[in-house]
Amino acid sequence: MKLGFVASKKVGNAVQRNRAKRLLRAMILKNQNKLQPGEYIFVAKESIFDRNFETINKDFYYAMKKMQLC
Repeated sequence: MKLGFVASKKVGNAVQRNRAKRLLRAMILKNQNKLQPGEYIFVAKESIFDRNFETINKDFYYAMKKMQLC
């Protein structure tokens, strides 16, 4: 499985962009066994800091299920 994580300067300064990418990586590690093999690119948006980890995780799972990837 190939993964890519992107956070543009709209997300914030370098510290905030790195934090956003770490949150996305942690979410993937938690759900790695549920994903089908493939190539994925995850884009961090500004609103990632408005939610806690559990909400982000639920949103991720809902999106993957809707796209039939888990």
